[in-house]
Amino acid sequence: MLRAVGFRSSDFRKPQIGIASTWSQVTPCNMHIDRLARRAAAGANAAGGKSLIFNTITVSDGISMGTEGMKYSLVSREIIADSIEAVVACEGFDGLVAIGGCDKNMPGCLIAMARLNRPAVFVYGGTILPGRVGGKHVDIVSVFEAVGARVKGGISKKEFDEIEAHAIPGAGSCGGMYTANTMASAIEALGMSLPNSSAQPAVSAAKERDSRNAGVAVVSLIHRGIRPSDILTREAFENAITMVMALGGSTNAVLHLLAIADAAGVELSLDDFARIGKRTPVLADLKPSGRFVMADLSRIGGVMPLIKILIGEGLMRGDCLTVTGRTLGENVKDAKPYPARQRIIRPLSDPIRPEGHIVILRGNLAPEGAVAKISGQEGEHFAGRARVFESEETALKAILAGEIGAGHVIVIRYEGPRGGPGMREMLAPTSAVMGRGLGKSVALITDGRFSGGSHGFVVGHISPEAQVGGPIALVKNGDLITIDISAREIRLEISEEEWKKRRSEWKAPPPRYVRGVLGKYAREVGSASQGAVTDRPPIAGTPPATASH
Repeated sequence: MLRAVGFRSSDFRKPQIGIASTWSQVTPCNMHIDRLARRAAAGANAAGGKSLIFNTITVSDGISMGTEGMKYSLVSREIIADSIEAVVACEGFDGLVAIGGCDKNMPGCLIAMARLNRPAVFVYGGTILPGRVGGKHVDIVSVFEAVGARVKGGISKKEFDEIEAHAIPGAGSCGGMYTANTMASAIEALGMSLPNSSAQPAVSAAKERDSRNAGVAVVSLIHRGIRPSDILTREAFENAITMVMALGGSTNAVLHLLAIADAAGVELSLDDFARIGKRTPVLADLKPSGRFVMADLSRIGGVMPLIKILIGEGLMRGDCLTVTGRTLGENVKDAKPYPARQRIIRPLSDPIRPEGHIVILRGNLAPEGAVAKISGQEGEHFAGRARVFESEETALKAILAGEIGAGHVIVIRYEGPRGGPGMREMLAPTSAVMGRGLGKSVALITDGRFSGGSHGFVVGHISPEAQVGGPIALVKNGDLITIDISAREIRLEISEEEWKKRRSEWKAPPPRYVRGVLGKYAREVGSASQGAVTDRPPIAGTPPATASH
């Protein structure tokens, strides 16, 4: 069978390298990855291995955003991890290169690598170049925010059409510090991709070299006996969290890093994000809250100089092993400093925010935790009256209809991992809020999650979720909700007697899906506070299953 797909007699003595390609025409993030997969395969072959390319799926968050289809997005992370694990373990590959270019296939690849524990290298498909309208950069989030501005009458139909037509000029992942670029940077800090892999444009000679070099590197890892378990240590995950905080990255990184750590058998919790966030300043002036995009950061050196700075200041560990076979500190030893007059990465002495922007909140509304994204522009405290919605669609309709005003706390529930199911991103409602000019006067809380493009006073991942009887299920219109960032607290201001009354009256709604992949996911998925994973062992303390030999 292998002769039929191109093996020669000499190839049977070589290590077999699986090249997991997430190529697809359904999204620009992945439309070029078949070419990168062939480059990785060529690198593995040149280094003495024998490569075999196989595919897994990807879905488009941007296209499905705000629709029923978005419920499949987080689910696809598990499908991708399962499918890569199945192929690599079934075929007995000795090593793996996985190439991802969009939000869920990236952590899906890493979860599979951790489960398999065979020599592996991740390749990021690369960032898109920004579009331009009227001399300004535009991207996918510009389109969502333009919807709110158009409804409000702030822009003309012609201006709206110009933004929509030019926001996505070609291949690559969404250009700001949204989930894809956040996870790419975190994976580089984690040590699972080659130096500077996270900061190369999708369409560039550098990205093609990165792909080829990854094929070479995995063969070296096989010969040296270096596996993901040697790299994915607790200290490496702390480095990844630090990188997310310094870059002002997506809240989805919390879900994904928890899930990858779980697959690797590394203890990691929301408390680790809280602890590291308190000591790590936000240094990057990147979209959605800032001014620049990843392509701008690429031009001044990517994240390598930043890693060097953070190691030098004791904020990151430089002694963690990486897929180069060297430590993280050795990888960035010769990195040149950022240009003196650049404005993208601020100095530690003048940060955008002195502490991390991802804040873990607890309180009577979120006893297991919630994740807030605070850029510093929203303030540290919000108190307002609840406007409760049982789905994203009903909330978006009310926002666009002008039914939400200053002082409201939009509550979107039954959108959690089980309740949605699938924990949809709330980019459409948050963008509509920003587009209507309510970003500083309205808060939004949900047991769902947020796109990396979301900004404003937003709190997601509220756990336990409404579907399992979490406190968010008990909120009523007009209730006073307080969000105190400095105290790390989110509270529903009702009496203990009222709590008990509402608890006794609550009944779980029937599941929205009972068959198919969404029904299966809803039955298996765990809490967002633990990464929303589907393969946790049934007995506490049992190590995760591994397909390694």
